[in-house]
Amino acid sequence: MKRITWKKHHKWFGLIFCFFMLMFGGSGIILNHRRAVADYQVSRSLLPDDYLYRNWNRGLLRGTCLYVTPDSARHVLIYGGSGIWLADSTGSIVTDFNVGLPTGADYRNIKAVASLPDGSLWAAGQFGLYRYDETSNCWRTCPLPLGEDEKLSDLAFRGDTLVAVGRSYLYISLAPYTTFQKVQLAASSDYDGRVSLFRLVWLLHSGELFGLGGKLVVDAVAVIFIILCVTGVVYWLLPKHIRRKKRTGGNPYLSLQVLKHSLNLHDRFGRYTFVLLLLVAFTGWCLRPPLLIALVYGRVPIVPHTSLDDSNPWQDKLRMLRYDEACGDWLLSTSEGIYSLSSLDAVAQPLPQTPPVSVMGLNVWQKDAAGRWLMGSFSGLYVWDRQQGASYDYFTGEPAPVTAGPPFGKYAVSGYSADFSGAPFAVEYYSGSDKLPMPRQLSSLPMSLWNVAQEIHTGRIYTCLGQGTLFFIFFAGAGALWCLLSGFVVRRPKR
Repeated sequence: MKRITWKKHHKWFGLIFCFFMLMFGGSGIILNHRRAVADYQVSRSLLPDDYLYRNWNRGLLRGTCLYVTPDSARHVLIYGGSGIWLADSTGSIVTDFNVGLPTGADYRNIKAVASLPDGSLWAAGQFGLYRYDETSNCWRTCPLPLGEDEKLSDLAFRGDTLVAVGRSYLYISLAPYTTFQKVQLAASSDYDGRVSLFRLVWLLHSGELFGLGGKLVVDAVAVIFIILCVTGVVYWLLPKHIRRKKRTGGNPYLSLQVLKHSLNLHDRFGRYTFVLLLLVAFTGWCLRPPLLIALVYGRVPIVPHTSLDDSNPWQDKLRMLRYDEACGDWLLSTSEGIYSLSSLDAVAQPLPQTPPVSVMGLNVWQKDAAGRWLMGSFSGLYVWDRQQGASYDYFTGEPAPVTAGPPFGKYAVSGYSADFSGAPFAVEYYSGSDKLPMPRQLSSLPMSLWNVAQEIHTGRIYTCLGQGTLFFIFFAGAGALWCLLSGFVVRRPKR
């Protein structure tokens, strides 16, 4: 193409995607520092109408737990992405049960609640473990030896053993549960020292692959993207303002100086950081459908001297843990698949012929009345008859597919309950469930600032404009890459 054509491409692709690149840059910086913004939240009334809670959707109900008070009153605890709620057996009366929990919405993302045989009540938030103090009727934080980047993902117990499941380690305690021991699981029998290509690209995009220094570099790249957007818009608008001043006899000197400095900044930042800009844009482009599908199944060696080069073979891979009384073993759900362990210090063995699980992990894992496992994720809800080695779709009864398919299936299951007086029911992420009435005041519960940034950064916040926007990142990423390439061609020195 001629140079003038490249210039037009750079101009119009830049202007069209400028707003979105500003959103990517600002939200990306927030996503890189979750702990720093954990106390901040945004009212759902300020977000698109789709983000209001309806019928316990969007993870508001992840699961339920039977709870018997000291006076023998029976209740059902509802837990999920915005805390814990106390309900009667019919679900018609729902009251707040969050006293003592940290106030930030990100802290109240509850992954599991468990009532132990000794009567103690426990809750696992992603940033901490809590025990209910029935004397003062509030939750108390339990000290755990968590690492800086460790998050909890589940609770499990057997007999007098309580296990808090982190993303990388297990935290085990025996009655009376005053101290917890940090346990690293042995490498599985199929461990090959490789990691998923998706995880490698994810960490490269955020800079976390190279620790805090890498994250700060990517933050600087995000700031440069913002500067390029602002200076590009100024360079587009100011010539019109200057011509108008000249026609009216005004002095355009100040505007000319701003124009000159804007072009200088735009040129220098774009020219000298081109490779970093291209790398961040390309890796972000790969992390959403359809390119995401290809990354999930790819495997690559661990890159030495990076955050992936860790002695723990389960780093950021653990998700949920259950004990199977029928088979006498522990079942471990990970980002690598489902494993069996004869004991928590044994070598994990991969299990074949398990139900498909979304790349986002399990949300439901419990037994039904017939003793079969129910396994629900954004890929659907499946019944797993482990003894028979068969699994089938909970809704249709058809045999389960071999692979999980897209991250979101036809039924994106985010919760399940069998503890109310009616029939058990599943909760779909978008539509929720009409089996349990939801108090209207819960609809506008705040969303954490980090989650809002995530919705913006992944483009999901634009789905209110139509389902076609699910592929927004693909087109926005392609547009950003073309804008960078065309800008490089335009500013490349002439021969």
